[in-house]
Amino acid sequence: MNRDAFENALTAEGFTEFVLVTREAGELEEHTHPFEAKALILAGEITIRVGNDERIFQPGDIFHLGANAPHAERYGPQGVQYLVGRR
Repeated sequence: MNRDAFENALTAEGFTEFVLVTREAGELEEHTHPFEAKALILAGEITIRVGNDERIFQPGDIFHLGANAPHAERYGPQGVQYLVGRR
């Protein structure tokens, strides 16, 4: 899915805030966000751990986290860039 199609799909789902996120290689310990997030990976990779489940997302992949869902993030050797819709 390309960026425009992703934004259009999320707008249709009721997402109103879009943010381009760039992270350097590294980790973020378990945390939560007060918003629902759905993101399209544009470059690099991110590993997201929810509970005991861990998944790697690469360009073209989409991840979805509910509001207040505890999760940890690890960014690949080249970091990651993704477009996220929040609601």
